[in-house]
Amino acid sequence: MSSSLNVCIVDDDDIYQFTMVRTMKSLNLTDNIMVFSDGEEALDFMLDNLHNDKELPDVIFLDIDMPIMDGFQFMEEYVKIKPKLGKKITIYMVSSSVDPVDIDRAKKISEITDYIVKPITHDQLTTIIQELDSRGGL
Repeated sequence: MSSSLNVCIVDDDDIYQFTMVRTMKSLNLTDNIMVFSDGEEALDFMLDNLHNDKELPDVIFLDIDMPIMDGFQFMEEYVKIKPKLGKKITIYMVSSSVDPVDIDRAKKISEITDYIVKPITHDQLTTIIQELDSRGGL
């Protein structure tokens, strides 16, 4: 079921990045995967491709705790550029934090679809990609 969705992983953990990419490819979910080590890299990419829907991600798996720009700082900037984007991007905050403060803060940001505690399971990943794919990325 290889999807044509653009999947974006924003996380500074090399092992997590590798595992996510390998899992998506082994489950044949998508081959279109981009990886960024912090929110600033991801934001710069999005700003460079504001009007290029084919390059922009359909879904972002966003970590909280990263150097340079963390997940919440990324979301503050994302909210500012969202009106300029030509496509809807689905965002999941994926973190090892089970701190109720982090979870509550993420749930208050309407642009975040859900908060997932790491590790994300094969079933969760498959369900997310299949649901997005069936809705045409929306």
